[in-house]
Amino acid sequence: MRSGDMLAVWKLDRLARSLKQLIETVEALEKRGIGFRSLTEAIDTTTSGGRLVFHIFGALAEFERSIIRERTIAGLASARARGRLGGRPRGLSRDDLVAAKALLSDPDITVSDVASRLGVATSTLYRYLPGGRGAVGE
Repeated sequence: MRSGDMLAVWKLDRLARSLKQLIETVEALEKRGIGFRSLTEAIDTTTSGGRLVFHIFGALAEFERSIIRERTIAGLASARARGRLGGRPRGLSRDDLVAAKALLSDPDITVSDVASRLGVATSTLYRYLPGGRGAVGE
């Protein structure tokens, strides 16, 4: 962008992740002579009233993000207290891994045969045994 141009965004939170970053970005644009306009909030930083509204809306947006973050953390802690753990379930249990190693010790059984017997993809098997058949001795 060049001096005299106007950067338009749909919402303030599309431009930056924090109030500090938002203000720094708009100030950097201002130093280069570039205006900023938020279409949803109807903010135009080329005017003094627009700059005031920009700072107020920016502070409110950061406050809203921090409230959402606090609620998310509280929800995860509550779920953990009830015994629920996040994340994807393991593809192979320890018993499955032992069985896979035993099957792979037979040179006539292929990795894809072992994966199909265990009900997983070959990529899952390689994730747990990075060396493939070579990892059997470990």
